[in-house]
Amino acid sequence: MTEPVIRVQQLEKRFHIRSGSLGKKGVVHAVNGVSLEIGKGETLGLVGESGCGKSTLGRTILKVYEPDAGRIFCDGTDITGFSHRQMRPWRKKMQMIFQDPYASLNPRFTVGELIAEPMKIYESCSPQEQTERVQELLRTVGLKPDHIRRYPHEFSGGQRQRIGIARALALEPEFIVCDEPISALDVSIQAQIVGLLERIQDEKELSYLFIAHDLTMVRHISHRIGVMYMGALVEIGPADEVCQHPLHPYTRLLMSAVPVPDPVRARQQKRILPEGEVPSPIDLPPGCPFSPRCPYATEQCRCAVPPLRETGGRQVACFL
Repeated sequence: MTEPVIRVQQLEKRFHIRSGSLGKKGVVHAVNGVSLEIGKGETLGLVGESGCGKSTLGRTILKVYEPDAGRIFCDGTDITGFSHRQMRPWRKKMQMIFQDPYASLNPRFTVGELIAEPMKIYESCSPQEQTERVQELLRTVGLKPDHIRRYPHEFSGGQRQRIGIARALALEPEFIVCDEPISALDVSIQAQIVGLLERIQDEKELSYLFIAHDLTMVRHISHRIGVMYMGALVEIGPADEVCQHPLHPYTRLLMSAVPVPDPVRARQQKRILPEGEVPSPIDLPPGCPFSPRCPYATEQCRCAVPPLRETGGRQVACFL
């Protein structure tokens, strides 16, 4: 078996905050013991409610945030304890596409300067080669080479996201975290961006961690899907199997909320309504984090944390 491009083991990330009018100290458990692998040319989709830790997980894997526990492997090398200097050659292998195409591009830079900046930092080619490479990248993402002299405000949201994709490709990475790259775009543009990402992946054998809320789009682009709840992975498996036959109660709740385009089927579909309230990430409940809202929770669920274990070709964190 070939070594996965990215592998994380029991990864944790916590943020120390002050909350309330008295400034009481607390700890937000943003990522809580996550383990996963992403193979070469594979897309792992990551879904879950807002605030469940999806984006924090992606940034921790890239070491934008330093992990508090666990290990991160890139091409089989443990990079967890690497310093900024040691990480420099590895950052070329790992890039990110940001959620907001309006905020992620410096308005003072031209498109050419934005895309060429990573190449200048790494001194990977001459100025002439940089210009040729930028024009090639613009063609790759469906923009014109003469756009190199324009500024971000001259482009639409979809075009700006294409510029962000071109910038992420500048150093020819192996792995890209796509942090909700389509959520700020119109529906028609979303399909174009997803199609572009799929084409680039086929051409360059890239690996993606694709973070999104749209379960239909995640299912379309992903080979496997991971479901996160309160900082933990509760289910991970092949995309079609997770969507068609969800095993974890939380995954079933998410899938029941997906709109059905057929009005007859929509009336027949039984919606699952969650019980209770979402617990605070500062004060997680003992046992399974979903137990306060789960209709099937037992005393064991409320006392012990279920491990992520193999069940029918996928992994599920549920005692039932």
